[in-house]
Amino acid sequence: MELTAQVLEDRFVRLEPLAEARKDELRAACADDPDTWNRLYPYSMLGEAFDVQWARLAKEAAAGRTIPFCVVAGGRARGMTTCLAVDPPNRSLEIGATYYAPELRGGPVNPAAKRLLLGFAFDGGASRVQFRVDALNARSRAAVLKLGAVQEGILRQDRVTWTGRVRDTVVFSILRDEWPAVKARLDARLAEFMVPQ
Repeated sequence: MELTAQVLEDRFVRLEPLAEARKDELRAACADDPDTWNRLYPYSMLGEAFDVQWARLAKEAAAGRTIPFCVVAGGRARGMTTCLAVDPPNRSLEIGATYYAPELRGGPVNPAAKRLLLGFAFDGGASRVQFRVDALNARSRAAVLKLGAVQEGILRQDRVTWTGRVRDTVVFSILRDEWPAVKARLDARLAEFMVPQ
């Protein structure tokens, strides 16, 4: 498996490798929904924590363990998503650390971004892509199932979030031989959306 950070783009969204030029835009996007960070994420991207997490993402990317992206819509960074736990010997990775500003939720951005990331992963030689979702995050769980991922199980008391809450994590995956059907399903979903002006 060989994955190199690069721009991924379709008619709905542009995924750009994490770069300083988008830092302030992403900071503003993260600040648009503080409740989400307080309830559903294992870490915070609010206030001073933003710079700490930005530095962590950059360090992990430099070490080749992650490929973080800014989600650009309407010419501005309005979210983030990441290829995590990149494991070339086992041809696997995780798609996660995903956040979208409220105005991007429920439209074509998430399925378009997932279509781009899954294509990037499987074209790069992945055999397995997994998703790990907080059990309380009903919206994300539903979105991952809607992609066509298979729920594999729940890791009980898997992680302590930055607020001290102990979370259960739901694990989903898509395998290489499942990708053609998942891709066709995503393409059909995206065809229902009008092209943004």
